[in-house]
Amino acid sequence: MATTARLLAAVLAAAACAWLPAAAAFDVPTVAFDEGFSPLFGDGNLVRADDGRTARLLLDRRSGSGFISSDYYLHGFFSASIKLPRDYTAGVVVAFYLSNGDVYEKTHDELDFEFLGSRWGGQWRVQTNVYGNGSTSRGREERYLLPFDPTLEAHRYSILWAPTHIIFYVDDTPIREVVRHPAMGGDFPAKPMAVYATIWDGSAWATEGGKYKVNYKYAPFASDFSRLSLAGCPVADPSSSALLRLPRAGAGGGSGCDLLGLMTADYAVVTPQRRAAMRAFRARQMTYTVCYDAARYAAGPFPECDNSDEERRAFWAWGESRTVVMKTRGRGRRNRASRAAAAVAAGAAARGRTGMASS
Repeated sequence: MATTARLLAAVLAAAACAWLPAAAAFDVPTVAFDEGFSPLFGDGNLVRADDGRTARLLLDRRSGSGFISSDYYLHGFFSASIKLPRDYTAGVVVAFYLSNGDVYEKTHDELDFEFLGSRWGGQWRVQTNVYGNGSTSRGREERYLLPFDPTLEAHRYSILWAPTHIIFYVDDTPIREVVRHPAMGGDFPAKPMAVYATIWDGSAWATEGGKYKVNYKYAPFASDFSRLSLAGCPVADPSSSALLRLPRAGAGGGSGCDLLGLMTADYAVVTPQRRAAMRAFRARQMTYTVCYDAARYAAGPFPECDNSDEERRAFWAWGESRTVVMKTRGRGRRNRASRAAAAVAAGAAARGRTGMASS
């Protein structure tokens, strides 16, 4: 434990000295689909582009679809550019996440981007989740609106998972940072995880608590994944207890992994500029945070929550924002235009399986 603590202290000290002003984009290599991923489910509902680097996931009456990384990783930076389905998408869930639920059924870890559809095209919500050691009963969820229409073009969504902290990014803006606190114990994800991308029917809960279901007359719902990055520490056996201790700097959890390099990379450090951008995003776009949910967690916020009395006043006692809410679209011409657009989309649905959308 003392050796681990010294390593973490050294890494954090190096990270504090290593940051540079944020670049326009992270310099992270991408992988071809067959080099890094395998189909998970959905058969013909997983469509790969001719370039070998882009995949389309479809949801229809038969099935959703998904793919999984070929390796498991113990820490890393994982990223995908995603274009979400258009028009009526209530009940639809698109997810990009890390998990080991198939290896550790009762004590699994998970880090999620979940995109939750709506009745109004383009108005998707995003939910981030942090679960460690089966801690779903102590879920650390947050939800946000997006400051752009995620159905018009692809945007990049990234997860940095290090031994000391987790960062969720939308494009190059951090939207959430979870710093490991000793009191978190096993609630901080610490076992090897695979990377997943899926689309599925979440009618039971995804849109207004399940009030609005998937309407398959708008199917197939198509989500495009491109610019896939797996900058992580691969492991040979995710169930081996020998891999659960912190990897040595320069050795990592598998061949070719440099843990110190990972933790001092540009994307692993929240610079003052990025922290300001993160605070601005959260103030304008966050609709729910577990850190202010006193109704669900009466004993108080989780130890990693960075709460303030001023910020607390912007949230109800159940964690929902008082000011950031999804604006419903009015009736009349706008709704008629939406229905017309939906009709066009339905007429083009047959083309969903051929020709990847540009991203």
